Amino acid sequence: MPLARPLALPCVDRLREDCEDDRTHAIGAAAIRELWEETGLLLGLPGKWHGDAPDEWQAFAKQGLLPDAAPLQFVFRAITPPGRPRRFDARFFLIDAGDIASDLDDFSAACDELSHLHWAALDEVRALDLPFITEVVLAEVAARLDDPAPPKSVPFFRNDDEQSLFLRLRGQPMPS
Repeated sequence: MPLARPLALPCVDRLREDCEDDRTHAIGAAAIRELWEETGLLLGLPGKWHGDAPDEWQAFAKQGLLPDAAPLQFVFRAITPPGRPRRFDARFFLIDAGDIASDLDDFSAACDELSHLHWAALDEVRALDLPFITEVVLAEVAARLDDPAPPKSVPFFRNDDEQSLFLRLRGQPMPS
């Protein structure tokens, strides 16, 4: 999958930590694709596709955009506990709204998975009935609002075995 720009190095190092394989390129592309599918918002830069764009990337190609992973800032990782009907090992990213290449108020291209999409102030969102992990991630985001630099470490809420661990990913580079 071509990217206009890759993820920034601090994010790459933290995404690699506690992982067997380097899947940072795929994770960045998946985050951009999910943003598009769930909200209809495009995170990309002007660029030409070499050959035909895959179906899920046609919206980017039609707009003359290549997906851009550089604005993604890795801020949280969470693994759900065993025994849940839907398990996930999720990475959460933060981006500046100014990096969106499409109209911030146009959610018309969003998939049907979400409904009634709209922007809300962070303090209003946190008052809603949200899943626990969403509340934890939003608290981390709120704590970082005044500092646009990548965090010194990324929280990792690990629930993949009998005990729950709250760790910090510091981004130690992988050996070559």
